[in-house]
Amino acid sequence: MEYGGSSVYDHNDFYEQYMARRHREESPNKVIEYPALMSLLGDVTDQTILDLGCGDASLGESLLSKQCEEYIGVDGSQNMVKQAELKLKGTKGSVVHTSLETYSYPAGVFDRVVSQLVLHYIEDLESIVKNVYVTLKPGGKFVFSVLHPVMTASFKSMTGKRTDWIVDDYFDTGKRIEPWIGEQVVKYHRTIEDYFFILQGAGFTIQGLKEGTPQRENFQNEEEFKRRQRIPLFLIISCIK
Repeated sequence: MEYGGSSVYDHNDFYEQYMARRHREESPNKVIEYPALMSLLGDVTDQTILDLGCGDASLGESLLSKQCEEYIGVDGSQNMVKQAELKLKGTKGSVVHTSLETYSYPAGVFDRVVSQLVLHYIEDLESIVKNVYVTLKPGGKFVFSVLHPVMTASFKSMTGKRTDWIVDDYFDTGKRIEPWIGEQVVKYHRTIEDYFFILQGAGFTIQGLKEGTPQRENFQNEEEFKRRQRIPLFLIISCIK
């Protein structure tokens, strides 16, 4: 069975295994993606922030600790929303249980829109990006990360801890089926050029781009650091309305 969007996280076995991986000490999300994303997001003091695909609101917890004015997370998984509500209880943060496709996107409300490793699961990305443009204030910033296109390109899949990577089928964009934590998960491959033109078409100006260059000080293990230098895992882009 194929799982699209956030539906797979409502299978408890998958959810528990994912959470264990996501929060392990040297998770690439923690030591590579998060520092790169935060460097592009910049100072969030007094900012109103929308988080698309917020998961358990770990990012929201961090942004609130950095004095953002308000944080709203959106996620389609009931399991994730329950965990997010626990994290955000008693704070200026809240969470909305809905998909990115059906969220209302109020016009001109947010200073920042952020999304971590979610948009490569979205088929109609153009519509989401146009909605983000609408919901930002003039001069507002959209910062997001996706799996790097070299990671989503090949129709062939590998499981287990990788020591080599297949980069193939790069310009054959579209749907991919990826075996992940025992399930078949739907992703959508796009080139770097595709992301650029989707953002440009919605009216955004590209401000910054990172590929998650590993930083030695973020790793406890030298072997893991060297392994992560071999191929980019993430693409992180910031743009301005």
